[in-house]
Amino acid sequence: MAYLAPAEFVTKMVDAGESKIYMATRDVLIRAYMAGAILALAAVFAISATVMSGSALVGAILFPVGFCMLYLLGFDLLTGVFVLTPLAWLDKRPGVTIGAILKNWGLVFTGNFLGALTVAFMMAFVFTYGFSTSPGEIGAKIGHIGEARTLGYAKYGFAGWMTIFMRGMLCNWMVSTGVVGAMISTTVSGKVIAMWMPIMLFFAMTFEHSVVNMFLFPSGLMLGGNFSILDYFIWNEIPTVLGNLVGGLAFTGLTLYSTHIKTAPKRSFS
Repeated sequence: MAYLAPAEFVTKMVDAGESKIYMATRDVLIRAYMAGAILALAAVFAISATVMSGSALVGAILFPVGFCMLYLLGFDLLTGVFVLTPLAWLDKRPGVTIGAILKNWGLVFTGNFLGALTVAFMMAFVFTYGFSTSPGEIGAKIGHIGEARTLGYAKYGFAGWMTIFMRGMLCNWMVSTGVVGAMISTTVSGKVIAMWMPIMLFFAMTFEHSVVNMFLFPSGLMLGGNFSILDYFIWNEIPTVLGNLVGGLAFTGLTLYSTHIKTAPKRSFS
C-alpha cells in the first residue's frame, strides 16, 4: 500500500529515533552537514524567487524542494531529531539514554551549523564577487532579514524573546509534521506531497526554523546586516532552538506516540 496507517508510521518514527542514537558519529555529522547545506540553498532559492516575483507566497511554495531533497537522501535536521530520538527513550528502547540523546542533538546541531555556514560563505562570496563589491538585490534582502529578526524582536524585550520562542514552536510543529509525512507514504510522490504541505505553511507564515536561521544570520552578517553575532544568538538562535524542541515534541511527537502507540483502553459498550 502507498499509505501507512498511523500505528505503522508512528512505530517507524520510534525505530528511526533509535537508529539515529546508534549511528556512528561520522555518519551523524556527514548527514547533518549535508542537511544544513541543502536547506540553506533552498532558503537562497526561496528568497531569490520572492525578490524576482515580488511575492513572498512564491518563495514559500518553492522552498519545500530543499526539505524534500534532504529527507529523500536520508540526511538529518536538528528539528527532526528533536522529535524522533525522545520517542525511542519513551519506548524504553535498549541503550537509548538521555545522555545519548543530548549527544546526538549536539552532533546534529554542529553538522547543520557547519553545512549552513559553508553555504552562507559561498553565497556571500557569489553575491559580492569575492567581497569586492556590494551585494545585489537578493544579497541585500538576506542582510535585512537578519536585522528585522534580531533587533526587531530585541526592542520588545522579554515579550520579543517569547515571541521568537512561540514562532519556533509553531515552526517545528509543521516541520516535524513534514518529517512524519516522509514516513506516511511508501512512494516518492506520496512522500513529497506529504512533506510539501506543512513546510510550505511554516515558510509562508515566517515561523522561526533554527537550521534555516543558521544560514540566514551568518549570511546576513557577511552581507552587511546591522546586527551582531551576540544579537543573533540571544535574539534568535537560542529561543528558536528551544521553541523548535518544545513545539515539535509536544505537538507532533508526544501526541502521535501517546494516541497511536500508548493508546488508552477502549471503552466497552456491552
